Amino acid sequence: MVISPKIRGFICTNAHPVGCAENVAQQIDFIKSQKDALNTDVTAAPKNVLVVGSSTGYGLASRITAAYGYGAKTLGLFFEKPPTEKRTGSAGFYNSAAFEAQAKADGLYVKSINGDAFSNEAKEKAIELIKADMGKIDLVVYSLASPRRTDPTDGVTYSSVLKPIGEAYTAKNMNTDTQVVGEITCEPANEQEIADTIKVMGGEDWSLWMNALSDAGVLEKGCKTVAYTYIGDKLTKPIYGHATIGKAKEHLDTTAAELNRNLDVDAHVSVLKAVVTQASSAIPVMPLYLSILFKEMKAAGTHEGCIEQLARLYKECIYSANPRLDDEQRYRVDELELLPEMQAKVEAIWPQVTTENLNELSDFAAYRSEFLRLFGFGIDGVDYGADLSPLVDVDFL
Repeated sequence: MVISPKIRGFICTNAHPVGCAENVAQQIDFIKSQKDALNTDVTAAPKNVLVVGSSTGYGLASRITAAYGYGAKTLGLFFEKPPTEKRTGSAGFYNSAAFEAQAKADGLYVKSINGDAFSNEAKEKAIELIKADMGKIDLVVYSLASPRRTDPTDGVTYSSVLKPIGEAYTAKNMNTDTQVVGEITCEPANEQEIADTIKVMGGEDWSLWMNALSDAGVLEKGCKTVAYTYIGDKLTKPIYGHATIGKAKEHLDTTAAELNRNLDVDAHVSVLKAVVTQASSAIPVMPLYLSILFKEMKAAGTHEGCIEQLARLYKECIYSANPRLDDEQRYRVDELELLPEMQAKVEAIWPQVTTENLNELSDFAAYRSEFLRLFGFGIDGVDYGADLSPLVDVDFL
């Protein structure tokens, strides 16, 4: 079949296997180019890495950086849709297939589990494989992003919401389908919605993973573990920081402190910059904010995507003798986005943007390009007119 993007709202319902593979290959090439800078102290390098949520965005970049920056063995978990003869698989499925194929060809240890990472079964399967193949894990990356979670203790499925807290929030917004700039009003969350969002997006499952691994005896002494968050500034805080997502991310901070107190681990929340991901595309305000931010950061020469951010996170924080930490002991690599002069530029442009001048005052084209890349589309060197099978060979567990 000839595979073209099918976009519905803030998601793309199909993916291009060759495009996804090329996207992964380009990220691998970037980390290879950074390897000497990353490997300044091989004694502190990760050797056995577990990435929970490893198929897209920051999770995928985490796995690529560990494998190709440090030669680490990696075990990845994700929940992705496989292809059929008539329908493509999800982008994360193709990303993971491409990463596995390339890593194996390059002589790296790589195994992947495709299943519900929130479940007890996934944790048990991972522990069994770690014991058989890897010994002890010295880095656990927790990078799950899901709209719902079934709690393995009570079997109840909880759903998250993207809502402000306290009062309704009206803000400028862009419809990414029509490129119309208007306003959006988000009604405030009730207490149940706040609690449910914390259940899905907070640190509870991160804690369950770390305790299960510790109880099974497969964590290296002083094992490092990170979970990812975004904070932002004035324009994004009402819908992100001072909102249901923000409450869930506060729970991550509490979880990190509990893990450090109760287990022999080095746990930190890592604050990363705003990028285009499947998750961020669903958050009101963010597509327009990102379009303006990209234009200004590119002009300043400071724009970074997921893979560039992760290279710096490993080098400057996780495996640095003097990591960049804030007062809450969170790793920070979002400092270039939050420079006062950068935020001032974005805030000055924000009220001026209209449907008519969108492409002049922002870089919506870059946002659109990054969005399509998530699904393997719009990548140079890929023949999108080719007739190809959506099926790919995989060896996922």
